[in-house]
Amino acid sequence: MLEVVPIDMTAQHTRLVKAMGAEDTSVRLQAAMAVGANADAVFLESLVERCAVEPDFFVRDMLSWALTRLAPETTLPRLRQELGSGCGQARSQALHTLSKIKDRTTWGWITRDLLRDADDEVARTAWRVAVILVPEAEERGLAEELVRQLGRGDRDVRLSLSRALVDLGEASRPALERAAGHPDPAVSTHARATEVLRRNPEAGFDAAIEEAKRTVVLGPERGAAEA
Repeated sequence: MLEVVPIDMTAQHTRLVKAMGAEDTSVRLQAAMAVGANADAVFLESLVERCAVEPDFFVRDMLSWALTRLAPETTLPRLRQELGSGCGQARSQALHTLSKIKDRTTWGWITRDLLRDADDEVARTAWRVAVILVPEAEERGLAEELVRQLGRGDRDVRLSLSRALVDLGEASRPALERAAGHPDPAVSTHARATEVLRRNPEAGFDAAIEEAKRTVVLGPERGAAEA
């Protein structure tokens, strides 16, 4: 695919843009670092487009850092546009960059569709950034929305959701208590394990899950006695 370079780029700009698409991961990483150090808005589109296709986690993180180096009034509208992309990685990386910028005026951009995204990576990132940006008055509402995802996905997905709910603190307790009585054992177990972690953040996730499973199967009194 022929790479289109903005006409207002200098030769140095063009070299850096091409280097961000190099085969060598270290070259791409160095290029993203140089673009961030340069902090020139001419790189905005190239950075956003590269975020959507970059395969390496560390390079993606450097691309996000480079975006945070640009003026928010330049970067934020483009990130908002990217949240509606049909590419999951584009949505996820835009959310990740918002979590680094931490502009609370963007809270309203974290929609239910993103929190419920079918792509696990997008949803996990949306949960994390939502907790960072949520106004205090909206915390319980966010917790109510997040508990709808209890029981979803593999261990990593469930751990991400539990961490988000734990980070909401007391605001998540009522929603978790109600979810603990859910008829689906996967939901109930996840809710109970998350409440264990909320009360004791030092408890391990796997241990909390096992404790919750005993409680679901045996009942609260016997589960506690056999713990």
